[in-house]
Amino acid sequence: MPPAPETVEVEFIAPRHLAGGGDPAWITIPLHRACGWSHGDDPLMPRVLLSSPGQKALLRLEPEPDGPWWTLHHTAEPDRPAWYASFGALTPVELIAAVTDALTDPAATAITPSDPYEPLQQGGWSPASADNGLVSPDGTAYVQRLGSVEEPGVTVTLGPDRPVWQARFGAHTPARLVAAFTAALADPKPVLRMDSGRSLPTCDPNVVTRRTTDVLAVYVAGALEERVLSLAARHTTPPASPSPSRQPPAKNSRSR
Repeated sequence: MPPAPETVEVEFIAPRHLAGGGDPAWITIPLHRACGWSHGDDPLMPRVLLSSPGQKALLRLEPEPDGPWWTLHHTAEPDRPAWYASFGALTPVELIAAVTDALTDPAATAITPSDPYEPLQQGGWSPASADNGLVSPDGTAYVQRLGSVEEPGVTVTLGPDRPVWQARFGAHTPARLVAAFTAALADPKPVLRMDSGRSLPTCDPNVVTRRTTDVLAVYVAGALEERVLSLAARHTTPPASPSPSRQPPAKNSRSR
């Protein structure tokens, strides 16, 4: 009898904004392998620097005890001043990846209509008392000043004295990128984590739902590769359709 497929224990955690940071490779490897971003090589520094092919965007991952760990800077363009986005250490990588995926999408345009509030409102977020903001159904996440000339932001907290993470978007950040972030933030689907007990901001069952299950190891190992291939396919020009044949099809030919 062949051996049973190897499995690993994982947890599916909701709400996703309280799932912890996750694996940074979910962001960095696809940017490098699928989107052509180059990385610096400084083994003496505990940081990662990735720059876009045109050198217009720079993503920095650097441990900052009192500041954001992730910072995305973009240079000025003819139709837009320079902008930035920053994310705290415990910002789930799935949310940051939504921004970098939208930024590197070759099909997107600067005029793509986007309302950062729409996915939150559809997800049951309610108006906050100030700052033109919205608060999550569980009361732990707060989005403020979207669509204003001030710098919009997202704050996740477990109480007045228990901040979890913050995200900030410069006033000139394209709205479609902020909307990609809020759509990922409002997504009710849980996210997968391994060894989550060490990274969760809270294990309170009244706040966080944790579902532990065994998953095939090949699935876990292949998820990142599938993501890379999916993003790389966006940059691939489909082959031209072959010229129709003038010969009649064979009698035994069948269409699927």
